[in-house]
Amino acid sequence: MPKINDAALATFVVRKAEIDAKLARLANASADHFGYAPDEISWGHVGTFADHAALLKRISDAVFREGEHAIISKK
Repeated sequence: MPKINDAALATFVVRKAEIDAKLARLANASADHFGYAPDEISWGHVGTFADHAALLKRISDAVFREGEHAIISKK
């Protein structure tokens, strides 16, 4: 059984908690439509959200090894 690097594990747990907190805040903001009423939405909001979606896609692709992070199997 490989030895666990206690310092790395402790830091990993801290970083995971940071990510979990940010995801919870984003989920809460999304549930509230990010604080916007439908009549407030402009094309500027659409552009901003497109940027946010692209950043989240980069994270999602890295975590799930999709997009540019995809692993190509050699068969």
